[in-house]
Amino acid sequence: MQQEYDVTLQRGTGSRWCYLLNEWRYRSLRALRHSLWILLLPFSLLLCASQPLPQEDLNLIKRAEQTYGARAGKRVTSWRMLVMETKGRALSEEKKLERVNNFFNRMRFIDDIKLWRKKDYWATPLEFLGAAGGDCEDFSIAKYSTLLELGIPDDKMRMVYVKALDYNQFHMVVAYYETPSSVPVILDNLIGSIRPATQRRDLVPIYSFNGSHLWLMKARGQGELAGQSSRLGLWNDLRNRMTSGRLARPVVNLDD
Repeated sequence: MQQEYDVTLQRGTGSRWCYLLNEWRYRSLRALRHSLWILLLPFSLLLCASQPLPQEDLNLIKRAEQTYGARAGKRVTSWRMLVMETKGRALSEEKKLERVNNFFNRMRFIDDIKLWRKKDYWATPLEFLGAAGGDCEDFSIAKYSTLLELGIPDDKMRMVYVKALDYNQFHMVVAYYETPSSVPVILDNLIGSIRPATQRRDLVPIYSFNGSHLWLMKARGQGELAGQSSRLGLWNDLRNRMTSGRLARPVVNLDD
């Protein structure tokens, strides 16, 4: 979504004092976000002592540290521990949705043009965590990919491109369908809680896709099948990079 919500608090205040207050609040929230990741690491390491991460996960952590720095390694460690710990418990799909949604919603929102110097760039989950932020597509891709890894069937999920009416911006969310005919629930970085689509009148769906299919959304229902998701160039590029392991470096360091 082409808007950086952390910064919008600073705009249109009308006074220097309001600006300074919002600046202080923004920096305080940013410091708290970094602290949460740091606090998660010792807990993750304690778990690793009794439940060591697979070598594949350790390799991901090492790549994140080498490409993006030590803090990135901590975020990726927390992500991989979340996956391992969730897989080890008999959790409902609803609980898995909550865990994954809450985990990634701690990340910072920032436009692609500022982070990657590209108008539209769909980051892999490793790039998203490595960069410490991203836009709505990056939140959605990370959630969708992690839920797939946790055993949520692909045919129960879609990434939905919508118009966010409150912001007059295009936006992306993840929709989860408990059954093919059920009202989906929406995982969104704009609103922390997971809500049924019928309670998200602020979103107008345009099209949706998953690993296999593409739908054109004529209403708030399933939509009309429009072919394979391979028709989406950015989706194909993302999948190719996930397969090859290529990592892009952001033009700004959000950990500074």
